[in-house]
Amino acid sequence: MDLIFNVGGSMAGSGGRQRGPPLFATEKPGRMAMAAYRVSAATVFAGVVLIWLYRATHLPPGGGNGVRRWAWLGMLTAELWFGFYWVLTLSVRWCPVYRRTFKDRLAQSYSEDELPSVDIFVCTADPTAEPPMLVISTVLSVMAYDYLPEKLNIYLSDDAGSVLTFYALCEASEFAKHWIPFCKKYKVEPRSPAAYFAKVASPPDGCGPKEWFTMKELYKDMTDRVNSVVNSGRIPEVPRCHSRGFSQWNENFTSSDHPSIVQILIDGNKQKAVDIDGNALPTLVYMAREKRPREQHHFKAGSLNALIRVSSVISNSPIIMNVDCDMYSNNSESVRDALCFFLDEEQGQDIGFVQYPQNFENVVQNDIYGHPINVVNELDHPCLDGWGGMCYYGTGCFHRREALCGRIYSQEYKEDWTRVAGRTEDANELEEMGRSLVTCTYEHNTIWGIDKGVRYGCPLEDVITGLQIQCRGWRSVYYNPERKGFLGMTPTSLGQILVLYKRWTEGFLQISLSRYSPFLLGHGKIKLGLQMGYSVCGFWAVNSFPTLYYVTIPSICFLNGISLFPEKTSPWFIPFAYVMVAAYSCSLAESLQCGDSAVEWWNAQRMWLIRRITSYLLATIDTFRRILGISESGFNLTVKVADLQALERYKKGMMEFGSFSAMFVILTTVALLNLAYRLCITQINLAI
Repeated sequence: MDLIFNVGGSMAGSGGRQRGPPLFATEKPGRMAMAAYRVSAATVFAGVVLIWLYRATHLPPGGGNGVRRWAWLGMLTAELWFGFYWVLTLSVRWCPVYRRTFKDRLAQSYSEDELPSVDIFVCTADPTAEPPMLVISTVLSVMAYDYLPEKLNIYLSDDAGSVLTFYALCEASEFAKHWIPFCKKYKVEPRSPAAYFAKVASPPDGCGPKEWFTMKELYKDMTDRVNSVVNSGRIPEVPRCHSRGFSQWNENFTSSDHPSIVQILIDGNKQKAVDIDGNALPTLVYMAREKRPREQHHFKAGSLNALIRVSSVISNSPIIMNVDCDMYSNNSESVRDALCFFLDEEQGQDIGFVQYPQNFENVVQNDIYGHPINVVNELDHPCLDGWGGMCYYGTGCFHRREALCGRIYSQEYKEDWTRVAGRTEDANELEEMGRSLVTCTYEHNTIWGIDKGVRYGCPLEDVITGLQIQCRGWRSVYYNPERKGFLGMTPTSLGQILVLYKRWTEGFLQISLSRYSPFLLGHGKIKLGLQMGYSVCGFWAVNSFPTLYYVTIPSICFLNGISLFPEKTSPWFIPFAYVMVAAYSCSLAESLQCGDSAVEWWNAQRMWLIRRITSYLLATIDTFRRILGISESGFNLTVKVADLQALERYKKGMMEFGSFSAMFVILTTVALLNLAYRLCITQINLAI
């Protein structure tokens, strides 16, 4: 694709600082490519209009039982919606942009001492669904970023308050003294030890076999100790003596009923906090906020807000990054890449957050579940970015602290990146202050979760939070580097995938039906194209009824001798055929361009239909049940532990259904109905 480059210039600085060269570039597709795309879209739209015209001018008479007339009107309604949704999707793709950073210029413009400190949040909620070894591998990957360790502060929020997770983090704090200097000395990638030793079978350049095997054995020994403790459920006496933090657990401590815990395991401000080479270590903090059965805790959103408050008294970094516990850092340069956007003195003043894409390492070629991750990351997200606002997706995102805490952007705003968050308090005093900020009652009668921090009251707290930030005048940026910033695990069974999409769909629909709808909250504050971009996902649920109608009613009518489509010999057949062929051809071309195979594209089309008549449908029903007060919103934690046998079947292209679900009843019914339709067609053709 030919690209048009746009790099903003920098001429004058603030605070007496000489502005340097731009730290990132924005690239747009060439005019010819976009013109061809728009001409193609115009012809498809003409075909859609002709289909609407056909339905309107060939309406069956109302005589007899009127079945064909009502079925025809239903088809018209469905096709009107499909056309509207297609136009909505098309408009978002009108102006994609792609970003490129210049880390060499960042190094020239800012010394290491001038770069801002960064607080990194990792969240976990269940040691069974999210095993401690998975969690600490992610923690270790972000501790080993290629960045000044004195300016890195890692916080682990453990919503279960599990002593097993705390023990694993204590082990990780000791292993980090060996792992971090090893990574930086030999430029190891990725820096999650679990991912690295699973992928790399020989020492890196310059590393002797003995040193490499010693490091591998250190990791294996730590893994064995942690897994042994997790399996037995008992903490050995020796570690209990080494950390005073273990004394905070007792026999009355449960995952839903426990006091707040804040423990600084590595205090980066102390001279003794060094690795085996004598270099400073990042600050490492464990936090478990208070939980009581009768108090609302707001799931992940509450956890993130608690981390914002605790970090404000310990490190108070101007940049906050959060990542899910199963989404390890795959690129040690991610911090510096993100800073290229924030620190650009010409274009970066109004950037509120930088979102990296979600990528998954367990997705195989010709994926049976058709994860559309490549098309989403390579096409959909750059298109949103082109309208000035990438969504916040809850992981792999760098935030400006002040934007996340509710500050409204103004042109007079200037960030002082060189400020130092000095502190004089002892670690014990800081821990005590931190515990007081994460009690169950701290947020009562405050604006936390409303106008400050991460928004409450929606399953997609991340998306609505990002929208609020953009409506306060901040801009967001999407960055998709060649080496993926983060890698995680995606579900590998049909049941888990459909449940996940149901949760997302329910959250998007709740946003669309509330006063936080992009068209209401964003009116006059963000571009119309961005409002429409949010609504593409916001209207997922609405697609369920027209799609279910389209895959059932025509088949039922045909089995009863009623035709709802023009004959092949009719001129009106042409727009139906053209729209179908053109739309599928364009979709296939986009998938191939983004790196998918034709098989993956086909699997994605199949999953698109399955999701619409299962996840989207049940999400719609549950949302209206909640509105009517019949049920309440909940949060289903995605299981991060893979069934090895199911994983092997997935790699072989075998679909895993998982446990029974009402979604499978819908899916089976529609499949049997269409099978009967196909058999009937076959019999007619044989008779002819």
